[in-house]
Parts: sequence; C-alpha cells; structure tokens
Amino acid sequence: MKILGIIPARFASTRFPGKPLVKIGQKTMIQRVYEQTLKSKLIADVIVATDNQQIFEHVISFGGKAIMTSETHQSGTDRCQEVVSKLQSNYDFVINVQGDEPFINPQQIDALAQSLNENTQIATLYKKITSEDQLFSTNTPKVIKNINQEAIYFSRHPIPFLRGVENKNWLLNHDFYKHIGLYAYKTQILEAITKLQPSKLEKAESLEQLRWLENGFKINLIETNVETFGIDSPEDLQKIQHLI
Repeated sequence: MKILGIIPARFASTRFPGKPLVKIGQKTMIQRVYEQTLKSKLIADVIVATDNQQIFEHVISFGGKAIMTSETHQSGTDRCQEVVSKLQSNYDFVINVQGDEPFINPQQIDALAQSLNENTQIATLYKKITSEDQLFSTNTPKVIKNINQEAIYFSRHPIPFLRGVENKNWLLNHDFYKHIGLYAYKTQILEAITKLQPSKLEKAESLEQLRWLENGFKINLIETNVETFGIDSPEDLQKIQHLI
C-alpha cells in the first residue's frame, strides 16, 4: 500500500495571516509539521500544498517538497486533490496532515495509516475528552460513533445532549470524544468528495466532513491517546512554549 502525506498550507487566515511561516523556536511552523510528518514509518512521501510563493520557496529552501495550488480552494481537502491530480505517481491513499500542528506525533499518522484497507473510504482520529474546556469549546469539534467505529455525526456542540444532567457533571455521566483533524482518503474517494457541493449540515456547523456523511460516505474512526496542539491564533503560541 502506497500512502502520500500532504500538508495543506495557505497564507491567508482570518485570525492568523501568514501562520505557516511564523517562527516557533528556531524553525517555522510549516518546517516543524513537515519534519514531524517525515518521521512517519508508513508514508512514502510528503508534499506541502500551498497557494503562496513565499511558503513554496521556504519549503524548498529547507529541503522539503512543495506544489503550488489554486488560491480559490475552500478547504485543505480540495488542495490535496489538486496535488494528486498533478502527480504522475499513483498512491492508494492520501493522508492530510494539518499545517497548523507543529508537534503532530508521527505515531498518530502511523496509527491512521495502519488502519487503512481496501474497504476504507475515509478515516480519521478521535480522542476521549477529559476537560470541560474542551467539551464546551466551539473550537473543538466533537464526534459520535456507531458500533462499527464509524462516525455518525460531528458537531461543535457537545454531543450527545445529556438531559437532566448539569453541565458540570456531563463528563462524569458519559464519554465524549473530540475529533482530531488528521484525515486519510482513498485516492478515488478523495476525487469524489471534492466534486460534492457544500451541504446544509456543513454550512450550519462549518465542518466539511459533514458534507461527506450527508452524501453517504463512511468515515472510520481510530482512537488515539495522544493530545494535539493546533495553532489557531497568535495567543496559542504562548500555550505551546513549553513544547519547544
């Protein structure tokens, strides 16, 4: 099985413009993500997909691989598909690594890769929520699953709703799970989902994976115990200083 790792990295960001090029210690964010992804034992190659010449040149300067993609893409998934369409090599799966997680653990990437088989359409990670801050944060997407470890629904709201239980006691009465946005797509499925029109649920929650569910695609869920540290704003940089 041949797996390609793609790191979408756009320059424009409402809350943090130029985020991929911000310095974290002695290295930029995109370099840290790239080097962590390279540590995966199961990925054949790693490519940064960007819409910005400065990011492209920076990746090449530290020895990485990059491909320029359109500025009009609405998601990293769309950017991944453009990269695949430009390559001559054939890959069975693509793993989309978020470009704003400079400390992504290679073991998480490998855990996702190990789960893949010919019946997999899409796969992603989830982790048990242990704090009220995460449970009630709209910046932390939640997921519920069926008995086959497939996603039923994703939401920015805690799901399920616990009727008759005070908010402060929710974690004591039920297991809740956060979604970790590391995706694996079968290459044929990647092409198919990027042709779909935005769905009502996706627009309501601002979560693109709901488009796939609404159109009948299956998303397998792989549990991880490793925490992730995404950088959404300049303030988040202060929270991860201890990891540098």
